[in-house]
Amino acid sequence: LLGGEPFIYRDLAQVVRYAKRDLGMQVEICTNGYRIERRLTEIAPDLDLLRVSLEGIGTTNDKIRKFGSYRSALSALEIAQQLGLRAGATMTVTSRNIDEVLPLARTLQHYGVEQLKLHCLRPVGNAADHPELLVNDGTAYTRLRERLASAELDIEVILDEDLSELGAPDSCLPAGGPVEIERIEADPRGALTMSCKAVGKDSHAFWYDKLTDHIDHRPSATDELTLAVPDVVYGRV
Repeated sequence: LLGGEPFIYRDLAQVVRYAKRDLGMQVEICTNGYRIERRLTEIAPDLDLLRVSLEGIGTTNDKIRKFGSYRSALSALEIAQQLGLRAGATMTVTSRNIDEVLPLARTLQHYGVEQLKLHCLRPVGNAADHPELLVNDGTAYTRLRERLASAELDIEVILDEDLSELGAPDSCLPAGGPVEIERIEADPRGALTMSCKAVGKDSHAFWYDKLTDHIDHRPSATDELTLAVPDVVYGRV
């Protein structure tokens, strides 16, 4: 369950309970962790993983999120730890926070966080208006990987392959087209997107019609299948 921010959805508890108890699904929530303690305690019995999105340490995070959001996120992780709830974190690497990846990883270890997932910043949405946040120096990623590899962390660090030594493949689609889809992201309109790199670009080829309970294929010249938009591939440090 992604956002926006899923914890502001008033029926979140019912959705989590239905997905877990009625459908037997694994339930993971990605949240900014801002003032979610009460609702987190409510849904914890049906939640498999809480993933908190952070953009750095202290004020670095708060300048992108809001004032107080860093401390609030750590409070949520502390509650998760007390509840015995598995926790992970995600961070989008930018020119302003790349030097805080390792300190953040060490901080998260103290809260029992199992995994830190690092994403490459893509110029979509608000990021398109802030090109200064892009990491244009490719050697910066090399230095980051070297620091992480030598840090002997207890937390697992996973890299979006755009941050890897060879970079991500140009296309993740097999020669004959997609055979199996591992993930689908659905937005409130019913748009279904298969690639993280296509999310936010309105390049979806499929729609879910809520009234008829049917998925429609609506191809276009700019959809993710026609353009062969690759998905995000992850690798361990």
